[in-house]
Amino acid sequence: MGDPVGKRVRRHWLKRTGQTVVMMSLVSGLVAFVGNGKQVELTVEGRTSTVQTYGGTVEEILAKAGVPLGPHDVVVPARTAQVPDGAAIEVRRAQEIDLILDGVRSTHPTTVRTIGDLLAELGLDRTATVSLPPATELSAVDSAITIRTQKRVTLTVGGTTSVRATSAVWLPELLAEAGITLGAEDRISVPASAAVIDGLGVKITRITSKATRTLTEPIAFESVETEDPGLPRGERKVTVAGVDGEHTSVYAVRLEDGREVSRRLLSRKVTREPVHEEIAVGTRPAAKPRPAAKPRPAAAPAKEDGRPAGGPAPQGNVWAALAECESGGNWSINSGNGYYGGLQFSGPSWLGAGGGKYAPLPHLATPAEQIATAEVLKGNGGWGHWPSCASKLGLR
Repeated sequence: MGDPVGKRVRRHWLKRTGQTVVMMSLVSGLVAFVGNGKQVELTVEGRTSTVQTYGGTVEEILAKAGVPLGPHDVVVPARTAQVPDGAAIEVRRAQEIDLILDGVRSTHPTTVRTIGDLLAELGLDRTATVSLPPATELSAVDSAITIRTQKRVTLTVGGTTSVRATSAVWLPELLAEAGITLGAEDRISVPASAAVIDGLGVKITRITSKATRTLTEPIAFESVETEDPGLPRGERKVTVAGVDGEHTSVYAVRLEDGREVSRRLLSRKVTREPVHEEIAVGTRPAAKPRPAAKPRPAAAPAKEDGRPAGGPAPQGNVWAALAECESGGNWSINSGNGYYGGLQFSGPSWLGAGGGKYAPLPHLATPAEQIATAEVLKGNGGWGHWPSCASKLGLR
């Protein structure tokens, strides 16, 4: 069986030994706890306090201190950094800012303090215009902040191009700013409600479809040919000079940037009739050559008064030959082509050479009167008044 007293002593010793181990563990833990404690200066939203903590990282210390972190909050040092005793931890809470940037509304989280800081954070501090002063504290803003950026746009209006700097957000605002009014028919290269972005190019084509244009245009004369038996075959003579006519036309025109692109005839009126050209075409066969004339005897000596002693005039046969060539020897011909008589005078030539003292027109005068008038005409221009026949008869 064993000694009962010895058993009791042994149980008492074991109990005391266990209690001692527990106490030693507690003391060791307490010593370790006190030895690992840290004093940290914690600043949250500008309010600073000192906390006693036993965490290792910034995130652990903040969790034990009951300081929750949002996804955009900024912590210095970083959340995963180990914190030594006496360190300082700063928490800057992110604020959700309501922005309208170039007409687009959005929410922007930030930890900066003023609107000026916000513009710098967005990279817009140099060119943007903002609805509130840059020194405004974000914590005091309770409405959306409107920001407009500077853009460079190219405007081509009516064929003229210019480059413009603007903070306009929408195209109607840009056009109003530039003093541009769209006509009912004008064509624009981008939608009229388009947003204005940097580098935008806008072309406005000015359309005018109700304009009219009046033009004076020629009417070409026609040529009319008439056979003339009084002229040698193949010879042509203009008896009436042609003159172009004229009509006035009114057109409806469409203009794009002042340049005509199409037209439609509205009315046309003849303001001057054309005068048709009339051409006489000779049909008379060529005269048969005559045998050479025998030498004429010398003229009789002149009388004392200077007149020829007698006989026909020296030129009589020449004029007869010329009449034969011009009119077939018909001294009373009126072929209706404006030339008359055996030597084919025109009315003005007959009167200019004095033939009017014999008759109104050459074919009404005698052959001798026609020859006398021809002598006067020849004296003022030679045989060139009868170019074709004079050439055939060797009179040039």
